[in-house]
Amino acid sequence: MSDVAVPQSPTELTYRSPLLERPGAVPAEGPDAGLAWHYGNPTAEQRRLEAGTAKADLSHRGVVRIEGPDRLTWLHSMTTQALSGLAPYTSTEALLLTPNGHVEHDLHLVDDGTAVWITVEPGTAPGLVAFLKKMQFMLRVEVADVTADWAVIGEPVDAESAPGEPLAWRDPWPEQGVGAALYTTAEVEVEGHPAWAWREVLIPREEFRTRVAAGEFDDAAGTWAVDALRVAAWRPRLGFETDHRTIPHELDWLRTAVHLEKGCYRGQETVARVHNLGRPPRRLVMLHLDGTMNELPVTGATVLHGTREVGRVTTAARHHELGPIALAVLKRSTPADVQLVAGGVEASQEIVVDAASGPSAVVPKIRRLPQA
Repeated sequence: MSDVAVPQSPTELTYRSPLLERPGAVPAEGPDAGLAWHYGNPTAEQRRLEAGTAKADLSHRGVVRIEGPDRLTWLHSMTTQALSGLAPYTSTEALLLTPNGHVEHDLHLVDDGTAVWITVEPGTAPGLVAFLKKMQFMLRVEVADVTADWAVIGEPVDAESAPGEPLAWRDPWPEQGVGAALYTTAEVEVEGHPAWAWREVLIPREEFRTRVAAGEFDDAAGTWAVDALRVAAWRPRLGFETDHRTIPHELDWLRTAVHLEKGCYRGQETVARVHNLGRPPRRLVMLHLDGTMNELPVTGATVLHGTREVGRVTTAARHHELGPIALAVLKRSTPADVQLVAGGVEASQEIVVDAASGPSAVVPKIRRLPQA
């Protein structure tokens, strides 16, 4: 399904978060191996996370630090985002694309005035650093993989960090950034896009271990809870919603991670051509799954329209209010009003990326999910 590396952080496949030692912790599998899937009560964890009274362990994520006076203009020249004027303590998202415009890395960036800090999917920091060092040339930048020294904690907080606080990346999703474009339907933007308040806080890894031992993360939520809220917010994740063919338009990623008016970068021709002349070949949807089934479709499960294969499940979850839901990537030609079967489970679609038209010109608003 995907050529994205499996987790290898801090440095090895055997990474195991200290929070897995908590009584009742159930290990996660796949890209989130090394963390807890849940700690015994995933529904309660999800409610606390949505209410803002819990945090999530993301200590398997990679962390890259880039110093030097040329760091922002250098990253600006290579990525999909306008970064040359990025102010300190202002978070943004950028993609690194292949020459053909396929998504290769999703960069969560924030600059502290001295260095750019980037968090990436587990296992992908070494590859990112190797690429960046090859592109360094004579520029005044220093690139380092600091995953072994820094841990990431997820918080349901919609706020940037301030000087003197631990540095945090605030997720801009689902706001429309400057120079961005929306690929959802006009109806979605009028009624409101599902909300998603999230940030990733960086703390020294040794401090993380000390705080875990002191019981500060006894209210942590597992990856089950994070996935459920992310799916409900239609938030794409590298290695789940992506494969080696993914272009940003298919996942509505131009919303937060692409600046259409900036200068040249690798893969820009594909981004501009699809945006100006065509429509993406595939589209992201949220599936409402048959709640009478005990099992959820696995990641990569086939989605059928009748007997025809039309796509694949990318992330499935049980939401405490919406029930069993999933994100899936379908062929654009799949009718929007038909019942589907996802991994053997009947499903109806909620359209995320519009198949009928190009980018939307409607100014978005955000709607809140049902509260418990």
